[in-house]
Amino acid sequence: MRILLNGTEHNLNASQLVEALEALGYKDAVVATALNGRFVPKALRPSTPLADGDHVEVLAAMQGG
Repeated sequence: MRILLNGTEHNLNASQLVEALEALGYKDAVVATALNGRFVPKALRPSTPLADGDHVEVLAAMQGG
């Protein structure tokens, strides 16, 4: 399946958002996620299905100033 992660195309074998995040190295990362412009809480990632062409955004908090 082809998804766009933060604007970059990736081909994955994942059917749920949590599987895609694990495959892309975000398994233990503390991040916020959005699917096609809608926020997805961490608790809903395992039950959030992906479709070919979906847009996934992953955001991490940054410290500094």
